Amino acid sequence: MELIIEFLGTLAFAISGIRLAAAKHFDWFGGYVVGLATAIGGGTLRDVMLGKTPFWMTDPVYIICTGIALLTVIVFKRHLVRLNNTWFIFDTFGLALFTIAGIQKTLDCGHPFWVAVIMGCITGAAGGVMRDVLINEVPLIFRREIYALACIAGGVAYHICSSPLGMSAELSSLAAFTVVVLVRVLAVKFKITLPHLNDIG
Repeated sequence: MELIIEFLGTLAFAISGIRLAAAKHFDWFGGYVVGLATAIGGGTLRDVMLGKTPFWMTDPVYIICTGIALLTVIVFKRHLVRLNNTWFIFDTFGLALFTIAGIQKTLDCGHPFWVAVIMGCITGAAGGVMRDVLINEVPLIFRREIYALACIAGGVAYHICSSPLGMSAELSSLAAFTVVVLVRVLAVKFKITLPHLNDIG
């Protein structure tokens, strides 16, 4: 289950990163680098903090997956250009999937749920930070848009479902995925934002 989630998250995040790199007119290699950084950045940071070998160093499938994402963007370029919100969809799915992967891996290491929620947030959001830095944009997590808070909400939902409610890992994951996606989509649709620091006072 965890491997499937990480693979799907890698594909979704890689496509979102490559799509944005294409909008910045990067070449194929540059797009691949951005896609790879987006896909493995958060998970790498998580594994290092947990004292584990980074997940992509034990299986080349994630490197291959990013290559598949690059080919997907190249082949379906015209369709992706027409769908301006495509990167948002893939980014949101990647955010949700990697949040779940981070939570599950942290819990498997024996850490309490609050650590798992933080690690889920790091796993989901850090790759996006690396992507935005590479394409010379202010990281999404530091703007008004709800991003990391969606991860936290998903982590809390996972904990509530798995601990007090006693649901299975699969159902808890589904609940967390739904919450992350809903929070992101509703926040963007209804322009729900956090105030800037200079807005206070």
